[in-house]
Amino acid sequence: MKNDRESFEVRLLPGARALLELHGRELPQRDDLCGAFCGALALGAAGISQHGGEPLDQDAVAEAAGSIVSALTDVSTLPAGESGRRDYRLKLPSVEDSSVSGTTAAGLIGAIATLSGGALEPIPYTGPWDPATLGGLFDAVSVLERPATLVSNFATRHLWGAHATPAQLLGYLLDGAEDGPPPDWDVGHFACVVARAQGPGGSLYGVADTYPSLGNRGLHLQPAERLAAALERRDMPAGGMIVIVDAADAPAVRAGAGALGLAEGVWDNGTVTAGLSR
Repeated sequence: MKNDRESFEVRLLPGARALLELHGRELPQRDDLCGAFCGALALGAAGISQHGGEPLDQDAVAEAAGSIVSALTDVSTLPAGESGRRDYRLKLPSVEDSSVSGTTAAGLIGAIATLSGGALEPIPYTGPWDPATLGGLFDAVSVLERPATLVSNFATRHLWGAHATPAQLLGYLLDGAEDGPPPDWDVGHFACVVARAQGPGGSLYGVADTYPSLGNRGLHLQPAERLAAALERRDMPAGGMIVIVDAADAPAVRAGAGALGLAEGVWDNGTVTAGLSR
């Protein structure tokens, strides 16, 4: 007889397998390009690999998004075990202050719309975030037939560390125990949510991150409560989630998100855009 107290369900988002194959080939992100890295994964998962005859890699997305890179690698912003990567294919504008380098949410949204030729629609949600709204949005996207990507812009300080043990993961999933490892690092960051495991104790979300030192080659699991708190980013510049879907699927996503009370809008994550300064 099946014991529901010791069973769980795993669901991948549509297009997740293609995204994960690309993710494994492209790791790690180049310095300051976590948002652009995620944007390139979303485009690739949707089968869009070129624009104007040029490859749609993280550099191409960064250029279209107006991303700014730091003049020098700031190792204090990297997770342990990472030394940075600066082999940029394109020449991107730089700034001395690494605290404002990177990609804005607005820039990433515009880049995806432009580079996909309007085939994809990036829809930004600012919250409110809790396990219910997070789960409801995942449900709304997971039933789509065409590829869909959830790009999260969160505060890593609220996450579990990426190397939770099997016992800790099962303890949460089956019993709701929240005694996971402490956060690995403390920055504002972009990463993709690609899957969910649901059990009687709660839901774990699969995160495709941008550094191989995080989890298993950049893949780790996060409790719903931790991921929702990370998206809220109440103690640092704002964050949220960008739902990147086929333009034909955008009305269904908006209807589902609206029913959950999620607010559509763009946030200021504290990053500057090329040509602007603070």
